[in-house]
Amino acid sequence: MNTPSELAAKDIAAHLHPFTNLATHADVGPLVITRGDGIHVEDEQGRRYIEGMSGLWCSSLGFSHPRLIAAGTQALQTLPYYHTFNHRSNPAVAQLAEKLLALAPVPMARVFFANSGSEANDSAVKMIWYYHNAIGKPGKKKILARQRAYHGVTVAAASLSGLPANHQDFDLPIDRISHVECPHHYRYGLPGESEADFATRLADSLEQRILQEGPDTVAAFFAEPVMGAGGVIVPPETYFEKVQAVLRKYQVLLVADEVICGFGRTGNMFGSTTFGLQPDILTCAKALSSGYVPISAVMVSPAIHTALAANSGRIGTFGHGYTYSGHPVASAIALETLKVYEDDDILAHVRALAPGFQARLRQFGQRRCVGEARGVGLIGALELVADKASRQPFAPALKAGPRLAQLAQEQGLIVRAMGDTVALCPPLIISAAELDTLFDRLDQAFDLFEASLPT
Repeated sequence: MNTPSELAAKDIAAHLHPFTNLATHADVGPLVITRGDGIHVEDEQGRRYIEGMSGLWCSSLGFSHPRLIAAGTQALQTLPYYHTFNHRSNPAVAQLAEKLLALAPVPMARVFFANSGSEANDSAVKMIWYYHNAIGKPGKKKILARQRAYHGVTVAAASLSGLPANHQDFDLPIDRISHVECPHHYRYGLPGESEADFATRLADSLEQRILQEGPDTVAAFFAEPVMGAGGVIVPPETYFEKVQAVLRKYQVLLVADEVICGFGRTGNMFGSTTFGLQPDILTCAKALSSGYVPISAVMVSPAIHTALAANSGRIGTFGHGYTYSGHPVASAIALETLKVYEDDDILAHVRALAPGFQARLRQFGQRRCVGEARGVGLIGALELVADKASRQPFAPALKAGPRLAQLAQEQGLIVRAMGDTVALCPPLIISAAELDTLFDRLDQAFDLFEASLPT
């Protein structure tokens, strides 16, 4: 390892990193990012990278957008903080709530604000339990999520997540939260099974699970329209249509986790529109503020809001919320972000670029180490395999995904390895020429990676 810079040394000595191998951090050292503009970020050595992951799926308008900077600056100068407890509000949060309801993919009644996707999903869990108590169904509390789902890292949200590393030695998942099959046709479809037949099998399995648990005990089903951190898993044909029919049959609420898909990523304002979801609760974050400040939202249906309001009237308060719920600076930046999406017609831009993005992405499927290239809109992933015919994965010790991501970084491109699946989620403002550069750099990384493999 090279001698770390002064900043890197401070980080190694003092910073406990999320989603990092803490035992190796001192040897690996941090990549210290110091600046960002457009689709690029720059490290402390002055090296520039295309941020092919929008940070963590969130910097939809790129870095240093002047309108978001101006909105945040004005908000700081006007009302740098106030709370929304006890009938308090501020202009930005009131306007933001109204705007989100206008954009919602299905009619929603109210918006609750938090600070992260994790908090939004955790809040949704509490609301689901509160709701069923309010309507006289105190036994209807179990929640189903999916294997390989990612819904966050609070105790409840991490329990919803279907990733082993989020559970191991954290004593998770908690009671009343469990998981059903992952809808990844490439990995879990039977030989010769079509996507539609696979979807039917998963919907039938979900119904059997609800019957096994007892329909009077199952409260809700959480789903990302496209599963993000689990590997950018696009739902198979007819999946959500069939799953929602089962949920309606047994009065199980649907929660759409739009933390990654929301605000244009799939070519529509919400992934729910792209895939035909009609959620009772919708959670969003990340691109809500283009990642510039922490903010998230939970939208609830009219029926749920009616019950929440009535129950809080009986109790005397709705005993949930955060110090920073509806923070005036975060709300102002989020409101301006939504205005930029409209003023710059970001949805039209995404739809124009998506065919080229997906075509270049799928060209990687011809490489000998890529088992599946998948995606929708401006999000995609490449699943690496040791053998294409058998779909055999690489040996874990090889760390194929992280190795490819490191090679991409050396070419000036930041991607994310989730095991041996490498994800792309560039800022929505990226141009066609910049996309070509992104994929050219990824091609170079693949050339180096494949050259290192046994022939």
